[in-house]
Amino acid sequence: MSRLAELLPALLIAAPILLATVPIALGLRFDRTGWSVAAITTTALFAATAYLAAAVYETGRVVHVLGGWGEPQGIGIELVADEFSVLIALLVTVTAAAVLAYTRTGGPRGNTFYTGYLLLVGGLLGLSMTGDVFNMFVFLEIVGLATYAMIASGDGPESAVAALKYLILGTLGASMYLIGVGFLFMATGALNMEVLGEVIPQIADNGGSDLTLLRAAFAFIFVGFALKVAQWPLHSWQPDAYQHAPDGVTPMIAALVSTVSAYALGRIMYNVFGPEFLTATPYLTEIVVTVGAVSVLAGSTLAVIQRDVKRMFAYSSVSQFGLIVVAYGLVTQTAFVGAVIHLIGHGVIKAGLFIGAGVVAVGYGARTVDEYAGLASNRPFAAGSIALLLIALIGIPPSAGFIGKWYIAVGAVEAELWPIALVIFLSTMLTLAYSARLLEKMYFTPATGVDSPHPAGVATDGGRAGAVSIGMLGILIATAIVAIGLGFTGGAFFEWLEPFTSEVFN
Repeated sequence: MSRLAELLPALLIAAPILLATVPIALGLRFDRTGWSVAAITTTALFAATAYLAAAVYETGRVVHVLGGWGEPQGIGIELVADEFSVLIALLVTVTAAAVLAYTRTGGPRGNTFYTGYLLLVGGLLGLSMTGDVFNMFVFLEIVGLATYAMIASGDGPESAVAALKYLILGTLGASMYLIGVGFLFMATGALNMEVLGEVIPQIADNGGSDLTLLRAAFAFIFVGFALKVAQWPLHSWQPDAYQHAPDGVTPMIAALVSTVSAYALGRIMYNVFGPEFLTATPYLTEIVVTVGAVSVLAGSTLAVIQRDVKRMFAYSSVSQFGLIVVAYGLVTQTAFVGAVIHLIGHGVIKAGLFIGAGVVAVGYGARTVDEYAGLASNRPFAAGSIALLLIALIGIPPSAGFIGKWYIAVGAVEAELWPIALVIFLSTMLTLAYSARLLEKMYFTPATGVDSPHPAGVATDGGRAGAVSIGMLGILIATAIVAIGLGFTGGAFFEWLEPFTSEVFN
């Protein structure tokens, strides 16, 4: 393994956080330099993450120990790039670079915005690769602070209120997680994930008061992440945040913030507590599966009755993340791989759908379902891309949505939890219901002056009026193609994750 590969986990986190100061510093003398700094940084981060992924594929996981603290003490600070974490890091860097193609023209603009953008990217990469449960809290806070600021950067008081709501609930979720970490430390004397993964089975076998502390720790950590991942009924921050954040911000936070938090929950459940603890603790897996299943059905039902497109997609995320929580609770290898595929696929799909919503809002003046009437006639490429993304969201094969749901359903059958297969079917039907409303408006409802506003000078798909750039439209089309193409990669995901899942489940 090269020395560069060993340093990359630390560099990937430190570089965007340090470079976040550059747009503000340059802004003292130059206007609008932030986009260029962010574009160069995120492109370099993607290249470095791809190199790190290649190193992980060739040599196995890459571990960087900070400050010379070794892991035997259980408090050594490590950064870990393995088959699981590097997939999430790739999603973060690709999405961060891609969304910039929208913000170049669609905004928000300003050097301070791109400072927050790079800080968010650094926090997400830290959350993806930390090997320490306390530093996971630190990166959760960095991600939260950057997200609050970016949501509040929208025009109008609604954005400020949505950011404040997220601030309160996000802080509560992080505090619950930190209390759980405190109980973990009291029971084990360790914070390092690898050490915890070795110590917890021993405590579980011996029982006693330390086992009670471990169960309390899991309860607090799970509730904290349920808030971060927006599980019903702890989801109330998400629809407001997604709806009122600027159109250039929503794709980033919808694709990554809850996605990386869901990844972190899976990391804690399987690397720290382990499948044996999960299945041996009375009612634990049943509670996790129930929370996820209720979120699946509640989120889908609430999405059906929404009129605002961004709010509809937000409730859809509540449902889709519920499916991932269900998969974690099934504790089978097939369901876990399905959860990872669904994490990646959902991140791509939601990035595309919110980019599409932004393109339509900027170039067509439409924000509600009724205002999408006639969109296919006026903006065929935008409408076609949104249609493909909706097909992927429903889970129609071949698409990313289908392959993830399929593996989770197979995992439910393996775990002999047949009702979960029914929950997946019902959620698919509900997803079809709200997606069909939008498709019907775009393709089969003529535009009228009441239903669909057409501001003077609005650009067509050719972008002649300049409202929608070629870059904005291009990234939307590319995202739609990727969302469909990921449906052919189920076997590749199984092969890629096999070293990780073999270690966890065997």
